[in-house]
Amino acid sequence: MTFTYRFIDSPVGQLKLVAQDSCLAAILWENDRPNRVPLGVMSEDEGSDILNRAEEQLHEYFAGRRSRFDLELNFRGTEFQKKVWHALLTIPFGETRSYLDIAVQIGNPAAVRAVGAANGRNPISIITPCHRVIGSSGALTGFAGGLMAKELLLTLEGCLPQKAPKARGGDASKQRSLF
Repeated sequence: MTFTYRFIDSPVGQLKLVAQDSCLAAILWENDRPNRVPLGVMSEDEGSDILNRAEEQLHEYFAGRRSRFDLELNFRGTEFQKKVWHALLTIPFGETRSYLDIAVQIGNPAAVRAVGAANGRNPISIITPCHRVIGSSGALTGFAGGLMAKELLLTLEGCLPQKAPKARGGDASKQRSLF
């Protein structure tokens, strides 16, 4: 399997968009943990339609002009992970869910920790909105892009929980904005 990739700048840092054929396979963070999302051999993009569309839709999202993405996605993971990732796609823009909510939604309320682990391995960040999953207390919990990025995304969508402590390291609203 061959993947193509492209880097784009965003208010949450540089993102690596990865395609496989005509589907989006991953959006990786600038400081992503190596092998968080296992992919095959990659080559630099030479004008992929799916990467063009993903980049355009992400620009619109960050500019506040898009609340829903329309892209073909290719999830690579276990059946359990895919079930969790598909549940993430049902969380509406501007709303959050807890890990328990997702576990109940997929029919396995005892799998809260496994849901958290699958959430952390979500290969298609932002578009598959793992940032909308928070702790039952309203706390912002672990996020592959970092808690400041999670805070920025939730603020952009107008759903940062009131009781959520501010992310350390500065005000997310002061992150660079390139759009």
